[in-house]
Amino acid sequence: RRLDRDYPAKKHQRVMVDPPTDLKFKGPFTDVVTTDLKLRNPSDRKVCFKVKTTAPCRYCVRPNSGIIDPGLTVTVSVMLQPFDYEPNEKSKHKFMVQTIFAPTNTSDMDAVWKEAKPNEPMDSKLRCILEMPTENDKLIDMEAYSSPSFNDTVSQMEKRSSNVIPSLLVVIAAIFIGYFLGKFIL
Repeated sequence: RRLDRDYPAKKHQRVMVDPPTDLKFKGPFTDVVTTDLKLRNPSDRKVCFKVKTTAPCRYCVRPNSGIIDPGLTVTVSVMLQPFDYEPNEKSKHKFMVQTIFAPTNTSDMDAVWKEAKPNEPMDSKLRCILEMPTENDKLIDMEAYSSPSFNDTVSQMEKRSSNVIPSLLVVIAAIFIGYFLGKFIL
């Protein structure tokens, strides 16, 4: 039987986790949906990190472990695999970011975690929130496509492509004329 006095309380996370509590994924979920998780090391020591999830078959995490140098930030991409979204089903998926100060000789990452005392790793837990786009989001997207700057860009592209075709025809005609004149003159 484990007693709380046997293990000191875990230390609070020393890396800055952004977002701090929720990983949001915006649907539709017919394709891979990616959310970034930023881990910043404000300390003056190297920090080893691991990212774990309660649903490893649903998510791909890159990188899922590594070392963060002092003062630097690592961006972790969390990719939710496509699935059939059920709006009434609540996501119970969670992520945990574990960190530990790196020993001076950090050649074997597995050994760092295996040799850690129970109270050394620090962790942050994040919930997964799945959101479907609202009608307002769809309207905003449609407005972006109907904005004057978007339409100007499209019409400029159309003009450029329409100018390319006559130029191409002139070059092809010149080649044929040159070929036939060369045949008859020589």
